[in-house]
Amino acid sequence: MKIPYFHVDAFTRRTFEGNAAGVCPLSEWLPDETMQLIAAENRHAETAFFVRQGSGEYGLRWFTPSVEIDLCGHATLATAHVLWRHLNEKAERLTFHSKSGPLMVTQRGCRISMDFPSRPAAPASVPPDAKEALGIDPIFCGKARDYLLVLENEDNVREIRPDFDRIAAWDAFAVIVTAPGREVDFVSRFFAPGAGVPEDPATGSSHCTLVPYWAERLKKTEFEARQLSDRGAELFCELAGDRVWIGGEAVTYLTGTIEI
Repeated sequence: MKIPYFHVDAFTRRTFEGNAAGVCPLSEWLPDETMQLIAAENRHAETAFFVRQGSGEYGLRWFTPSVEIDLCGHATLATAHVLWRHLNEKAERLTFHSKSGPLMVTQRGCRISMDFPSRPAAPASVPPDAKEALGIDPIFCGKARDYLLVLENEDNVREIRPDFDRIAAWDAFAVIVTAPGREVDFVSRFFAPGAGVPEDPATGSSHCTLVPYWAERLKKTEFEARQLSDRGAELFCELAGDRVWIGGEAVTYLTGTIEI
């Protein structure tokens, strides 16, 4: 079997930055175990698989190297980029049917913008070993799908040296750490070692939780954000009721064929 394959760097304008995603167009779904093996072989934070369902409509699924997940921003952006740039998609708006419901994606100039569900974090107790795991004393802790830990400043976020074994034992999918930015509205980092992604270079889904928090704190609805991973990432977000628009750019690094 031969499967077209695209390697795309998302949430960046430059190759070797942002977050790398694998994208696999399918004529029909492969067995779950096969898609999981492909994702493990790719070793990206996520590999996206999609199947056309109608004009501008696609089923979309995402796999980390170890599990299928319910929502992924950078691999959704990468999939839209592949459809518009490489697969001659003519629709101006795409709808991806996913485990998180329908996700609308549009092009706004050179950016691709995604309509995702808002996931506000409810106040929660700080995990008891947060100091040992991250070396931090957060000024706020919340929890949605992920823990949200808020620090005082950008340097605090940048200087974290996580203990991934401790974080993997926490009762959440992942951990988001955030603070006000010096040149942008806010910065963040994202750790999901329990899902096979120790630190994610760029995370769209985390901004479903970050944006409602910063909207309340900063009393605004539009944001420029930066993820402080080694590769770095730029995201442009807007809160719209119970939805969050998450935008960014993408570049293709590689096109090829998977043979299995």
